[in-house]
Amino acid sequence: MSKIKKENTSKLQIIPLGGLEQIGMNITAFRYEDSIIVVDCGLSFPDDDMLGIDLVIPDITYLQENIDKVKGFVITHGHEDHIGALPYILKELNIPVYATRLTMGIIEHKLEEHNLLKGTRRKVVKFGQSINLGNFRVEFIRTNHSIVDAAALAIYSPAGIVVHTGDFKVDYTPVFGDPIDLQRFAEIGKKGVLALLCDSTNAERPGYTPSEKTVGRTFDLLFEEHSKSRIIIATFASNVDRVQQIINSAHKFGRKVVVEGRSMVSIIDIAQKLECIQIPENTLIDIDELKNYPENQTVIITTGSQGESMAALSRIANNQHRKITISSGDTVIFSSSPIPGNEKAVTNIINELQMKGADVVFQDVHVSGHACQEDIKLIYTLVKPKYSIPVHGEYKHLIAQRNIARDLGIDKENIFILHSGDVLELDDEGAKVAGKVPTGAILVDGLGVGDVGNVVLRDRQHLAEDGIVIVVFGIDKDNAQLISGPSIVSRGFVYVKESDALIENATDLCYDEIYEALEKGITDWGKLKSLVKDTLSEYIWKKTKRRPMILPIIMDANV
Repeated sequence: MSKIKKENTSKLQIIPLGGLEQIGMNITAFRYEDSIIVVDCGLSFPDDDMLGIDLVIPDITYLQENIDKVKGFVITHGHEDHIGALPYILKELNIPVYATRLTMGIIEHKLEEHNLLKGTRRKVVKFGQSINLGNFRVEFIRTNHSIVDAAALAIYSPAGIVVHTGDFKVDYTPVFGDPIDLQRFAEIGKKGVLALLCDSTNAERPGYTPSEKTVGRTFDLLFEEHSKSRIIIATFASNVDRVQQIINSAHKFGRKVVVEGRSMVSIIDIAQKLECIQIPENTLIDIDELKNYPENQTVIITTGSQGESMAALSRIANNQHRKITISSGDTVIFSSSPIPGNEKAVTNIINELQMKGADVVFQDVHVSGHACQEDIKLIYTLVKPKYSIPVHGEYKHLIAQRNIARDLGIDKENIFILHSGDVLELDDEGAKVAGKVPTGAILVDGLGVGDVGNVVLRDRQHLAEDGIVIVVFGIDKDNAQLISGPSIVSRGFVYVKESDALIENATDLCYDEIYEALEKGITDWGKLKSLVKDTLSEYIWKKTKRRPMILPIIMDANV
């Protein structure tokens, strides 16, 4: 039993540090007095205007300022938007991580890549098991999602019980493991639940989310229909159940299977070791063995269903893959829906594949891993929360769940649409947003974490839109004389060979401006650079209606 104090003198604080009004970067802190626990630690992928950025992770200033109170990370499941930031954050906060077995297996693989495995305390938690973390007790409840071992959390505090669904769906016939533990949700609901934080991703969709097993039947039909062609199937690397069903269909139709894509290979390897996937003997082959089998006896399972430029399917479509080439007659199946914002990239890949003669199937070969409206209603009905706190989704998704909660009879004053950084204080007497903490996005570019900010991004945007013009000249500062240049070099602005007159006139203009300034005794580098920038900027705008970045470089003859 937990050691939770009976008196209820303080309020529970729920502080989302990311994951609201966006898809991804899920991280929420729960605080009661001097105890803080953190649910999930995800990343998001960069927007189109974040040029050169690889990943976006949450700002954890609040946790760093309260490090002595943080008891641990409690992780709901193994998707990037829930665990992807852990290796970066654990370098700053060395605190324990609690997760179910497959989730922990994926986390450990990440930590190993970042040389953090030995220094990070980890505990694998079973469903139904509870862990005590300061003033909290956290119970892991089995749910279903598009990855095995997904958990909801019952968070017990002296102020009351909070249920956090994580990403979930209600699947009575899951491919692997048991169905969602609705009985436990009901039992906790009978105890009295203070608040429910529920997944909002599909809150706009009516009805129920179909079982993952329905996709298996679709695969069987597709394998039968395309029996004379090689089959390539793109799906999410982490959707182990989907991979299991593809393998089942391949085995049934006597096909060998190749798994391609670094993330796909590593997750399937982890799932195999933890017995979360069952692959019949002699079904899996190495990519180099493909040439030993007729094409209509092989299946390639690959990453790249979202049109990612470096993923295996993109490289195959663009003839950049070293070992797989698309040929006329291949069947390519997209077993996922485009994440909002990825539609154009996915369409480009489909067009490329079809131009090379492939038959592309991209409809009705996917079911969501998130609860639709009727499933969300079921959880609310079982849990009976006093307060509703929609999470995981863009603003429109949060609003859709608010409407569901209202329809179920929850007072509108008890439904909170929070923003990242809000501090929601609540107990049985009442709830209110009582302040804000620092939040934001930390940009990861290569090995640099947080060293690219808005100014650098603005410069990159400027360079991408209008290019750069560099003006180099040398001066003798002591005698106020121009001794070399100016010489103008441009990149991404105009094609120099076809713009000789423009560059020559710009050079003459700069020469006159620098000469005149030096005649007046102006030798301050800052002033000279400003003069050159202003003169050149005005001239280029008049001639081209463009505003390239102008970078004056002064060489000192006295050095």
